[in-house]
Parts: sequence; structure tokens; C-alpha cells
Amino acid sequence: MRPTAPPHHRAAGALIVASLLATLPAQAQEADPSALGTVDPMGAEASAQALDAAAAATPQGASFDAPAPADPAAPTAPDAIETKALEAAPDAGRQNLPTASVEGFRNGAVPYSEDPPGIGIGTFTLRPSLEQGIGYERTKTGDQTDTRGFSTTTLRGSLVSDWSRHQLTIDGSGTYERNFTDSENTEPEVDIGADLRLYLSGETTANLTAGYSLEREDMADPNAVSGASVQSAVQNFSGGARIQRDFGLIRGTFGGTVDRETYGDVEFSDGSTLSQKDRNTVTGILTARIGYEISPALIPFVEASGGRVHYDEARDSNGYARSGDLYAGRTGIEFDFGEKLRGELGIGFDRQTYDDDRLEAINAFAADSAVDWSPRRGTNVNLGLRTSIEPSTTAGESGYVSYLGSTEITQEVRSNLVARLLGSYEWRDFQTASSADQNVYIIGTGLAWNFNRYLALSGDVSYELTTQKNSEDTGVTRAGLGLVLRR
Repeated sequence: MRPTAPPHHRAAGALIVASLLATLPAQAQEADPSALGTVDPMGAEASAQALDAAAAATPQGASFDAPAPADPAAPTAPDAIETKALEAAPDAGRQNLPTASVEGFRNGAVPYSEDPPGIGIGTFTLRPSLEQGIGYERTKTGDQTDTRGFSTTTLRGSLVSDWSRHQLTIDGSGTYERNFTDSENTEPEVDIGADLRLYLSGETTANLTAGYSLEREDMADPNAVSGASVQSAVQNFSGGARIQRDFGLIRGTFGGTVDRETYGDVEFSDGSTLSQKDRNTVTGILTARIGYEISPALIPFVEASGGRVHYDEARDSNGYARSGDLYAGRTGIEFDFGEKLRGELGIGFDRQTYDDDRLEAINAFAADSAVDWSPRRGTNVNLGLRTSIEPSTTAGESGYVSYLGSTEITQEVRSNLVARLLGSYEWRDFQTASSADQNVYIIGTGLAWNFNRYLALSGDVSYELTTQKNSEDTGVTRAGLGLVLRR
């Protein structure tokens, strides 16, 4: 068995894509870069790891929605001001901006938008999309090469409330994958998340979150079982609560999360199976953060967290008690200079201990960041760093420390054409002499072309290389083409 990654290090993986897209300049958003995800060239596991850091480090209190610039040509006559006041009156005092109606108008105005209008359901607006794509994957390990062609069908949707005070957002996606020649090595995915934001007072807000995800463990993952024809199906159930309050220039945040992760059986070509239930865990973590507002754009902070990982089985298949405690500390700074530059930088430490005295505690210097930079209109650069501890189920091994750096550049080529370039590097530092360190390199590119607000075409290609001393290198080439229908 190879090392296994606990749920608390991967729970935030799907959130960063929405965060990155939300911070794009207006023109880039019109071309809908999300269409690039029809066939994920990086693979489910690699993509989640490459984006975990940026999602986890997003400032909890900073608003990533830059205010609209003032219109220099706006009328200033008293009657114009009165007209504007009357138009705003129905929504006066609201803490959420209203969601656009199905027809795209409100208060008699009919603004034009490239975004699909969505479907009105009571006090909610649903924006669904259907993606149909084809893909090709080539995996080469030493002299052995495996190829497959497959089709993917992905249904995505977002449901957003239009309430006057609180707000509920539900995002979900599901992918069905089918090989053209056989049913092995498919990678189905399901990801659902809900966030209820409660405005308790002018200085206090609370968030209640819940989520579910399903994915197939990647064949190239260090946790994968060697020789298996079908890897384990990994399910994650998550829930959390967070409350934030401003005390003048001091901002305090306290929250907790609970994650439940389960692993299905591994299948072999001869029809036999191997149970993975000794990897099932429940993880609970409490986190507290205090920030000081030097200015609205700069907020230094300190953060501490602690929790516990509990395995369903008191001892794994090798006889080790792998339940244990988690500790982490961070200090850093949040910054928000508008749409040009915003994000967070932090450094600190991570520590994990084990109930079994034969397993050494893992300690790691940690560096985490999420930076969104727009050097020019139509160009967006996202930089991320992440440090995490990944425990193991290999006999005698505690685990390894993962250091990951990632970047994504999005460029608006035309008003309806967006190009993307991404890359990442991960160093897996195994802390025992029995396993050599691993290096994982990923590079990819893609295009999204919007025919109109309802229909888009996307294409992606990427290459992933995994190297390890005394082991053969593994290279994976992926390519995909897809059509996206939105409402």
C-alpha cells in the first residue's frame, strides 16, 4: 500500500475554480472560461491537488467583488439623482445584491448581458449547463504504454437565492465517463457544495456549509494499489460552520469542519477484490483566526487550528493504529487592491501525531498562498502555494509532506475567445528512508470559444510527468474536445 491523503487536505479542492473565475475581468468572464473544464486534462486527483492551496488560503473576510467604477458621464442633476434613488428603493438596505430575473430585467430596465439568464424557481435562480466531450489518454511507464479513448457527459448547475438578507448558494456537477473499448479505468466524478450565509448583524456573519464528492482514485496516485484494474471509489461527506465578527479594526473568525471519507473495494483483472475499509476516516478540525485591519486593503493575521483523524478500524491491515492528532499555525497577510491584485500569503507549521508509538510524528514548515493578479485588462494570473501532510498506510511509514506550487494564466484573445495556460510542480517529501521522494510536473493549455451566451466549444491538452528515484518515470498525455450548452 502507498500513502493515503486525509480528507481535510483535499476538501477545498473544487472551490478554487469558482474563486478564480469570479475574479476575472469582465471581458474574460463573458467568454466563460469554465467551458475549458469539459474534459479535465489534469485528471481529477492532480487537478484537486494543484488547486487545494489556493482554495484553502482564500481570505475569509475579504470581498473579491470589486465595486463597479463610477460612470463619468452619469447625470448629476437633481431629477436624475431622484430617479436613481427611486430605482434603488425596492432593494434599499439589502446585504445581497438581487439576482437578475429570468428575463434579465428588474425595475423596468432591460440590461444586456452575455451571461445566460437562468431559470427562475420561486426565490431562486438556477443556471444549468450540459457538457458533452470526447477525450484521449496515453499513459507510459517505462516500456509499457496504455491508451484509451472515452466520452464524458457532465451536468453542472448553480442555484442562488434572491433573499433580502441571507443567501443560499448550491453548486453541483456530475460527470459520467465511458470508454469506447472497455469499462475499466473510468473516472466518474460528483461534486456538490452548499453555503448558507447568515447576516446576523452589521458586524457579524455566519456560514453553514455542506458538501459531497465522489471520484476514482487515480492510477498514478501514490495511494493506488499496484496491479489493480479498477482503483477504489473515494467518497467524501463534509460539513462546517464559521462565524466572523468585526471588533473595530480587529476581525475575528472561528469555525469548525467535519469530514467523512470512505474507500470502495479495489478490483483486479481476475475478478478478485481487495477491501480498503481500513482507510475510512472521520476528521474534525477547529480553526481560529484574528486579523488587524491596517487599511481596507491590508489585514495581517494569525491563525491556529487543531483536530483529530479517527480511523474506523483501530488498526489497519498491517497492524498499525493510525488515528492521531493534527495541529497547524499560520501568520500572514490578506491584501485586496481591487481587481488588479488581491489574495493572501501565509507561513507557519503543520504537525501530525499517531496513536501508534512505532509511527513517528510528521512536522513540516508550511507556506501557503493564493494570489490573483491582473496585469492588464483581459489577462488574469493566479498563483498558489500549498503545504500539506499526507499520511500513509504502508507498514512502518508515517507519510510524506507535499509542497505544491501552481499557476494559471487566462487571456482573452477576443471578446468570445479565451485561452488558458496552466502548470504545477509538486514535491512529495517522504520522511522515511524506505521511500524515495517524488516529483510531479504538470503543464496544460486550452481554449474556450463562445458562439453565443448559450453555446460554447472547448478544447484542452496536458502532460503530467511523475519521477521517483529507483523507479520508472510515468508520463500521462491527455487531450479533450467538448461542446457546452448553457441556460
